[in-house]
Amino acid sequence: MAGRPARPANAIDQTRRMLSLVTYLRERPGARVEDVARAFGITEDELVSDLDVLPMCGTSFRGGDLLDIDTDGERIWWHNPAALGADAAEPLRLAADEATALLVAARAVATLPGLRESDRQALLRATAKVETAAGEAAGASARLSVTFESEGGVFADVDRAISERRRLWIRYYSPARDEVTEREIDPIRLVSVGHTYVEAWCRRSEARRTFRLDRVAEIRILDEPSAPPEVELRDLSESLVQPAVEDPEVVVEVGPGGRWVAEYYPHDSADELADGGLRITLRTPDPASLRRLALRLGADGRIVSPAELADSARGAATEALAAYEAPREAPDGADGRSRGADGA
Repeated sequence: MAGRPARPANAIDQTRRMLSLVTYLRERPGARVEDVARAFGITEDELVSDLDVLPMCGTSFRGGDLLDIDTDGERIWWHNPAALGADAAEPLRLAADEATALLVAARAVATLPGLRESDRQALLRATAKVETAAGEAAGASARLSVTFESEGGVFADVDRAISERRRLWIRYYSPARDEVTEREIDPIRLVSVGHTYVEAWCRRSEARRTFRLDRVAEIRILDEPSAPPEVELRDLSESLVQPAVEDPEVVVEVGPGGRWVAEYYPHDSADELADGGLRITLRTPDPASLRRLALRLGADGRIVSPAELADSARGAATEALAAYEAPREAPDGADGRSRGADGA
């Protein structure tokens, strides 16, 4: 289709565009696809993709409240534009399922340990108002309850420490080293990228580190004030792992079966090799963590440099292989015959 080449999708840009698109289409019944695409500076394919999403939007998920927009490939038709009109607006009413979900969630959050008391009281007041507004629809919520896993308590303590500018002591499990360490950290912010993390200044490593909340085995808010150095907050919307230029450089060579490494690990370069593999150069604040990657790759890849890391990965692979090859002493009777079976 006509238009500029498709650009990488950006959820924020697409959302803004679709909000503008609703107003644009309402004022132009039967607008031509090519004209709308040109007006928004996108390809016709991108426009059609937006149009596929719009029918899932509306004032609620009930029939008639969703946008009824479709296209025949040439023109765009909006069959119920009055659904969003001011004259069609109705007071917000919660259905029974919506009221139940909202009240159960609100009560659960109010029980989180470490929640600031002012926030807890505000939440309870809002919950009471929702109960009154929902009337009989709120009855079912009283028979349901939600209990948060331990991560909820960790989240509350971290949130409180950030609010009160206090230092945290944690026992943290590092899967790359398969060990639990004790650390004091100055929390900077909570972020969510698939899992929930706290970005903090680690007093043990004297560097900025990111800790996954479900790997915090124990947490305690300390009396010491939190005083992280002034650091520039990074945009973590696309990737949590964002190596710094001063981090050690690691070179990994992978075969065709290991090309996925370039897709999952941020890297400086990925050069093609003659066998269809890649020579990948990347940076990491903890090179030792890549030993697990080397074991996972097996015959599909190897660490080239630094030499000490390559030797360490080679040694770990040798030890793992030896554990499989070492003969194990069979317990009595484990040779497939039961005691006393001879001569049976």
